[in-house]
Amino acid sequence: MNHTETIEDFYKRVPQANASGRPLNNAGAGHFNVYTRNLCKVQTPYSRRDFYKVSLILGEGVLHYADKWIAIDRPALLFSNPVIPYSWEPSSEKQEGWFCLFTEAFVSAHERKDGLQDSPLFKIGGKPVFFINETQQEEISAIFRKMVLEMDSEYTHKYDLLRNYLHLIIHEAMKMQPAGSFEKHANAPSRITSLFMELLERQFPIDSPEDALRLKTANDYAQSLSVHANHLNRSVKEVTGKTTTALISERITKEARALLQHTDWNIAEVAYSLGFEYPAYFNQFFKKQTGVTPGDARNMAV
Repeated sequence: MNHTETIEDFYKRVPQANASGRPLNNAGAGHFNVYTRNLCKVQTPYSRRDFYKVSLILGEGVLHYADKWIAIDRPALLFSNPVIPYSWEPSSEKQEGWFCLFTEAFVSAHERKDGLQDSPLFKIGGKPVFFINETQQEEISAIFRKMVLEMDSEYTHKYDLLRNYLHLIIHEAMKMQPAGSFEKHANAPSRITSLFMELLERQFPIDSPEDALRLKTANDYAQSLSVHANHLNRSVKEVTGKTTTALISERITKEARALLQHTDWNIAEVAYSLGFEYPAYFNQFFKKQTGVTPGDARNMAV
């Protein structure tokens, strides 16, 4: 799994999405943009995003989360939370509809006092998919069409109007019944372990002392994958025979050896880059894992 996808990353991955070159703070305190879904004909990478997304899906596909999935086989509204990683696997050539992406600041800087993640549509553990009927499809499609037209207008207060359109979609969804037909992956422990191992490997290599390790504990990885830490640990132990903590420690040790042998960073810099608050903690960790101190490991490599 990739690192969290930023809006900048999204525009690099899908350059035609921002052909107009709209600034990343186009709405003042935040960012907003809206597109047609003909950009969604290929599978999206399984990752977290640092932005929210609301999609009207007119097309078929499968929405994958860490340990569950849902088939989208009819028109649906999807609310994507930046905390929860997912991927979209299209299964039909027709991929139509619209989606808008926006930052927390776009909404929270104005009338909302509670965060979007407290909303029943975006909160962890919520049900983000709503299948809609023909009348609802027409009404929501009309709102998205207005969004597209407004994005290209010169109206001074267009982002206030776009914010209102967004809230209108949110309120329409809150009147609906969410989809309840999520399925568990056939081999959920293997899938979760695979995602964990990929995410672990994505943390490396560390390129500079200032680029400190972001995920350091089993809880960090569980939160990033949006699964309970106990569930992650059980899955990893079942598949690999090792604990999550042991695998993280082994990979940090491997990186530590590489940094000691192939960089001129001092031991304190190596320690900080690997997420240790104090060099002494790194020394204790490294000796416990290898039987020698970081200094001895460096000297032996000369």
